[in-house]
Amino acid sequence: MKLLKTLGIILLTSLLSLTGFAAHHASKPEAETPIKALIVTGGCCHNYHFQTSAMTEGISKTANVDWTIVHQGGTGRDYELEFYADPNWAKPYDIVIHNECFAQTTNVDYIKQITEGHKIGVPAIVIHCAMHTYRDIEENDWRKFLGVTSKKHDHQSHYEVTKRKANHPALKGMPDDWKTPMDELYIIEKLWPSATALATSVSEKDGKEHPVIWVNDFEGTRVFGTTYGHSDDTFRDPVFINLLSQGFLWAANK
Repeated sequence: MKLLKTLGIILLTSLLSLTGFAAHHASKPEAETPIKALIVTGGCCHNYHFQTSAMTEGISKTANVDWTIVHQGGTGRDYELEFYADPNWAKPYDIVIHNECFAQTTNVDYIKQITEGHKIGVPAIVIHCAMHTYRDIEENDWRKFLGVTSKKHDHQSHYEVTKRKANHPALKGMPDDWKTPMDELYIIEKLWPSATALATSVSEKDGKEHPVIWVNDFEGTRVFGTTYGHSDDTFRDPVFINLLSQGFLWAANK
């Protein structure tokens, strides 16, 4: 009788231990599953190899990411990436980072293939010249996706950044007195109604204030954007890399 009682206690203890083990590990797969991220980059005017390296290394310090890089187009301004020919191009990914610069591409059907990929719910980060990509077209689908309209920029300088939504998760860790490395201020002609400015900078030419960090709701899809990111020094700046990391986590809903 004592033996049976002892075996019963051991069995019960073992079951509790296994239950505890299962409960402990049940929540981990989601946390440990890599975020499948795509970076689309290439085109004129910037050191995209360095920027991609700095971004992937920096963001990977705060998130478990499985990276895919599509770098095409050389230094051209009117390139069409073959990658987008697949109507399901976005489906394998949890988030897409747009850091390309093809200002003179004007194929409206091609551009809609890109935005349609995000309408299915794949979030995005848009950086710097992504705002001037496809700027020569009249059709606004890309701009609605971005959340801003911009077609030109001011000179390079060290711009002061003023928080407008200091408590937003994407600004976590950003100092209140951040001044950019040498970078360009993009002139924002329009902040779309679906977008919210998180931070602004002032033009040294005319004193006008422009959104430089924002979030956008593109038909239910999260988009995080910043017009900064021109120079290598900006991508060396830990404040900027942290901004991209926090924007990445917010957009991916992590």
